[in-house]
Amino acid sequence: MMDQSIKFDLDLINRYDRAGPRYTSYPTALELHEGFGDKEYRRQIAKSNAAGGPLSLYFHIPFCDTVCFYCACNKIITKNRKHAEPYLANLYKEIAMQGDLFASNRVVNQLHWGGGTPTFLSYEQMKQLMAVTRQHFLLKDDDSGEYSIEVDPRETHSRTIKQLRELGFNRISLGLQDFDPAVQKAVNRIQSEEQTFTVLEAARDEGFRSTNIDLIYGLPLQTVDTFAKTLDKILAAAPDRFSIFNYAHMPTRFKTQRQINDADMPSADVKLDILQMVGLKLTAAGYVYIGMDHFAKPDDELAIAQREGKLHRNFQGYSTHSDCDLIGLGITSIGRVGDAYSQNVKELGQYDLLISQNKLPVFKGFELDEDDKLRRAVITQLICHFDLIFAAIEQEFFINFANYFAKELDSLAPMQADGLLTISAEGVHILPAGRLLIRNLCMVFDKYLAQKQQKQFSKVI
Repeated sequence: MMDQSIKFDLDLINRYDRAGPRYTSYPTALELHEGFGDKEYRRQIAKSNAAGGPLSLYFHIPFCDTVCFYCACNKIITKNRKHAEPYLANLYKEIAMQGDLFASNRVVNQLHWGGGTPTFLSYEQMKQLMAVTRQHFLLKDDDSGEYSIEVDPRETHSRTIKQLRELGFNRISLGLQDFDPAVQKAVNRIQSEEQTFTVLEAARDEGFRSTNIDLIYGLPLQTVDTFAKTLDKILAAAPDRFSIFNYAHMPTRFKTQRQINDADMPSADVKLDILQMVGLKLTAAGYVYIGMDHFAKPDDELAIAQREGKLHRNFQGYSTHSDCDLIGLGITSIGRVGDAYSQNVKELGQYDLLISQNKLPVFKGFELDEDDKLRRAVITQLICHFDLIFAAIEQEFFINFANYFAKELDSLAPMQADGLLTISAEGVHILPAGRLLIRNLCMVFDKYLAQKQQKQFSKVI
């Protein structure tokens, strides 16, 4: 049985807490460039179709009713629900264009609606979006797919969850962040316990197979005690998963974060104390650490996939589907097709113009070379399984690991001395003290990182 425990070592965390990527992809999205466009994307689709296999679809719904001051997502703040109509009309056209390019027999194993707030849409709009998707892609009808949606409990009514289940969703993630009234006011997200738990219970009643709660630590006015109270209330409801993110306060990059009072921000020491409390409470409650802010019950499919060596990571986080090419739909969405990543335009005007011209809205991307794919495989093993088996990499890429990565293995030696990992002739094994610092270990194998300014990334802890 795989050891999925973690060890909180304050000294190690303080010494290794530096800025770095979250590795939802390798190379990271910062490497995408505008030299990659429609022609290059179509070439990758042809390569993808030749290889075959299932698909994953991501839909970006950018609209929100109100702004949360901490948010760094690409969103459009409006109370006018009619603003979604022209966007959806363009999205339907993009679905048709993309669907025509992919082989019609490729099954969609994974589907995700994110944002923004997908439940900003009315039921009729959501129903139409799913119907159009089914017209152009082969969705599953037996509920065996991983079809998930991000939900704002403030944007649901008594029938919303039932309707989402009827549309085919079977996994749900609820945004919360914190129950404390002072924290909620400071970040402009007022959300009651009743709203949250009503949605959570409805999801269970309707047969959603996985429920996730999103929390953020490091928000203004948070303390260990106040966040512990929020966590205790959620633990009493026992969701299947927790996503507990470190808030990255970067007001120079994200305008909405400038509305947060810097004087209200918890110190680095308080954030570490909160993180330690979170780890202790969740593991005591029986949850296992999946990695990168994610905890799950031992019988959750993510925990099982990790123990079986089948866990994967993509732009939406951890996944059980490692074999899917990911198609991004809607503004700012990122996909992974063939040997490339691609991203759609970020502005509504650009999106509307390209769609009206029957052009794919891809405006930048990145084609991986053999070294990129090799390093991606290494980082994926580390970040998903806390183990790196040299033989598996050598057999897939026809290299001698010790020779190819001699410099990187030398860089891991101090981490071995610090008790973060062990290095043997067979591979690298991440110890419980190193799992919270897994981003640091992945960074050793990132050839692009030295070229980047550290301020472009959040702290690892």
